[in-house]
Amino acid sequence: MVQEDLKNFTTPVFPFTAIVGQEEMKLALQLNVIDPKIGGVMIMGDRGTGKSTTIRAIADLLPEIEVVTDDPFNSHPTNLELMSNEVKALIQSNSNEIKTEWIKIPMVDLPLGATEDRVCGTIDIEKALTEGIKAFEPGLLAKANRGILYVDEVNLLDDHLVDILLDSAASGWNTVEREGISIRHPARFVLVGSGNPEEGELRPQLLDRFGMHAEIRTVKDPILRVKVVEERTSFDQSPMIWIENYESQQQELRDRIVAAQKLLPKVEIDYNLRIKISEVCSQLDVDGLRGDIVTNRAARAHAAYNNRDKVTVEDISKIITLCLRHRLRKDPLESIDSGDKVSKVFKEVFEIDE
Repeated sequence: MVQEDLKNFTTPVFPFTAIVGQEEMKLALQLNVIDPKIGGVMIMGDRGTGKSTTIRAIADLLPEIEVVTDDPFNSHPTNLELMSNEVKALIQSNSNEIKTEWIKIPMVDLPLGATEDRVCGTIDIEKALTEGIKAFEPGLLAKANRGILYVDEVNLLDDHLVDILLDSAASGWNTVEREGISIRHPARFVLVGSGNPEEGELRPQLLDRFGMHAEIRTVKDPILRVKVVEERTSFDQSPMIWIENYESQQQELRDRIVAAQKLLPKVEIDYNLRIKISEVCSQLDVDGLRGDIVTNRAARAHAAYNNRDKVTVEDISKIITLCLRHRLRKDPLESIDSGDKVSKVFKEVFEIDE
């Protein structure tokens, strides 16, 4: 009986809809889930502000995905971009043996001590020794395909590892060249990094690769602080009852995200709005075109999230600070602009009165 209970036991996760405040972080995470091509989100903020709790909560909230059974890359049964070469070969040989199953969206934690081999994958030593064949042992990037890859304290992670993560997140593929093995597999995931600015900043060129940058501050309002403490205490005392109370709200948000994902390809953004977005980036002296691309994508995701097929100025105003505030920095010693500068230029270009 005890063994049966243990089999069915899952660690309760604090419900996403029960999180008080931190609207900027919640919005950035939801938009990245709607369109993973936005390029992930970097969350910087004070200690103990619920960064990890919120990220685990969004992973738990998301609907299940269909994957090919026993495939280490969580391959999609029909989408070629999310499919490993083995599954492609099976489909091309007209095999009807492809079995699928539904799993929870993978949420992979990348520890600070991880090695490059563990992240990218390496040669399978056991198979090499016992069977004498070269085989690939998938790493964390393979596990994270079609899911969320979370790096806590990303500003303390080795720079070359951050480079690898950002390259895979941007291209959606991971290429491994190891000891005579050459393999390329899908690695399309939402990259979420969090950190405390007191422990050091990321290099500007790495920071620029994150699609969005959310800043979190400790709640100052005593009433809100009491509410947060009460909610956390009652969740710890009876987690299952707490989760049941929020189930209808969780399902509502889940349906809203799924509807937005389906609507996204139909969302349009007017040419004059695109021109103004690029004008804002130009006036802010943003290097490269990544800022323009991400702002366009995020605005379309925000419109889809609000069940609209046309982007409005309001959509852009909600996301432009998140997309551009971390791209303004030129001097590594300068602290990140809080967003006031982005907001000011946005209002000037879009001719919005204070």
